[in-house]
Amino acid sequence: MAKKTREKSTVAGENPRRPCPCGSGKRFKACHGAGDDVIVTRPFAGLAVEPDLVAMREFLPSAFAPLPLREPGDVPVRIATVLPGASAAMVRQDGEILLGMQVQTRSGDLSADLAKALRWAQSAEPGSALPVVGPGLGGSDGAVVRLQDLVAADAELELELHQDFGWWIPEDGADSPEIAATLERANSVIMPTEAVEGVRAAYWVDTGTKAHLRWVRPEAEDVLMAALARLHAAGELELGEGTRYAGAFRAHGLLVPVWDLDREMHSKEWAEPAQAFATRLDRALAAGGELTTAERVARDALAGKQVTLR
Repeated sequence: MAKKTREKSTVAGENPRRPCPCGSGKRFKACHGAGDDVIVTRPFAGLAVEPDLVAMREFLPSAFAPLPLREPGDVPVRIATVLPGASAAMVRQDGEILLGMQVQTRSGDLSADLAKALRWAQSAEPGSALPVVGPGLGGSDGAVVRLQDLVAADAELELELHQDFGWWIPEDGADSPEIAATLERANSVIMPTEAVEGVRAAYWVDTGTKAHLRWVRPEAEDVLMAALARLHAAGELELGEGTRYAGAFRAHGLLVPVWDLDREMHSKEWAEPAQAFATRLDRALAAGGELTTAERVARDALAGKQVTLR
């Protein structure tokens, strides 16, 4: 049996009695701390599509994109937010492969799980579905293949956002009362979400009571926090009149700043304010140097408005 490519490890400083960071609800020592698994806190690092993948995993309800593989096969492969039954992968009757992002996970590496799901789908029969990526699904040689091994670092995703899950059913697919009921349930929980034009990985969402802009940023957390602190201290953190910086999510190693918006305004009306903010943020990112006292106070205040997604 070949030696695994990953060393047996745990998260540095991890308390074995605390909840496991994977979100299983188990204690760390009874979950990922019990074996040789390693929790990858930034699973999509090194890929240009990292912000898009994080958005698909955590924030976008219904979206998909062709997966830009280094070595495309004979059948198309698409990556999607969620598949029927929250499946990890499925193969349609015509051979098309679909990979799901919003799935249950039993490992600490989402990137490796996606690669395993793809390898499974490439040898599965049409009409098959993979409910979850289990621990025994890896290659027989023990080598760990990750999405970074399959997708070029500079590849881009051509995301399509949808307001329902009608794309679950192929154009030539059969309909039934059961399928119709499943679609109705899934569609009923979708929050209207649209991409903000002119900026990368920023999304307007209407939660029913409030509207927000969620912006998945590619920078390292400490670098982005310093830039946001500079803007906050200068009074330049808001997107305009009637907006409020609400805080930030910490998701898979990236920060996702969130603003409360005027719900009466259409999503397209936020393109110009977002582009103007992007210019201010680029300037703050390029500033470098030590933070002033006021900026350090601002950074500490912003840090208290972060929520970590598991």
